[in-house]
Amino acid sequence: MDTERRFADAGQLADLVTAAFGTDRRIAESRRLPNGSKKGVYRLRLDDGTCVVVYIWDPVEDYWHGVLPDDAADPADPFSHASGLDLFEAASVRLADLGVRSPALLLADRSRSRYPAEVAIVEDAGGTTLEELLGREPDAGAASLEVLAESLGRMHAYGAPAFGKVGFVDAGGRSRAASCERTVLDRALAEVDEVAGRDPRAEAGRGALIEMLHSLAARVVPRSRIGLIHGELGPDHVLVGPDGVPVLIDIEGLMYFDIEWEHVFTRMRFERHYDRLRRDDLDEDRMRLYQFAMHIDLVAGPLRIAESDHPQRQWFRDLADFHLRQALEFRP
Repeated sequence: MDTERRFADAGQLADLVTAAFGTDRRIAESRRLPNGSKKGVYRLRLDDGTCVVVYIWDPVEDYWHGVLPDDAADPADPFSHASGLDLFEAASVRLADLGVRSPALLLADRSRSRYPAEVAIVEDAGGTTLEELLGREPDAGAASLEVLAESLGRMHAYGAPAFGKVGFVDAGGRSRAASCERTVLDRALAEVDEVAGRDPRAEAGRGALIEMLHSLAARVVPRSRIGLIHGELGPDHVLVGPDGVPVLIDIEGLMYFDIEWEHVFTRMRFERHYDRLRRDDLDEDRMRLYQFAMHIDLVAGPLRIAESDHPQRQWFRDLADFHLRQALEFRP
């Protein structure tokens, strides 16, 4: 952004707290949580000791704003920019229907009269991520992983009506692409072109990357089964409260899609802990295509946001460098 980012303070959030809890509640402390890139996340401690979390979907809070392609907001694209109250609400409803926990919605405000953006107040599900718990208390983390595996089993078995973002499909929308695998292939091909324009190694390997994509896609046999997936399910996107039950966060990207896309991501992010989430009925040809395509995506996306003013730009550059090397060295 060309102008300085100005984040919310307690005074600006006071009217939202009043709307949710009444005039007798005040904000004692407000803290913006770090590491988010698509929305602002604030933990509020109220004067009675209660803690809640505020989500703010505002271009000022969205580091991707201004660095994404022009069609990044296309609702018919399952991989379109996952941001906004509508997506959050639709995802919350679908997860609740399946008995999978996400932060309970306490207030949804689209009016822009109390704050100049879409805002939600949700329960404070705890400040410990599953990633932290696994490192600090392995036995407790393992128990939460077992519950997470059960939740994922219900999600992945869900009989989805079509593939795409939950909010879009549940409202009657349908993707223009023919299949999940075609969506992944077309996206990866476009990202190869984009990355080739940003890195000379990708430009030199462009032909080989494209050939690999087509070769892997040719092995994938069409099928109709899809499930409900989080889309970016790493241990940092799972909170664990005192009861040990995992709570999924950053759920706006929830979509109906091939469950192999989820498993490729969780396998990378959970590393040695992935065995507790593994299942033996995955399509290995899809896994190979999606693994390769995800390497490419994890070059293109980080290189885009590295052009923003995100405070972790170098971390994103390093991430892109790692996955570019993985893509160029990929062997099925």
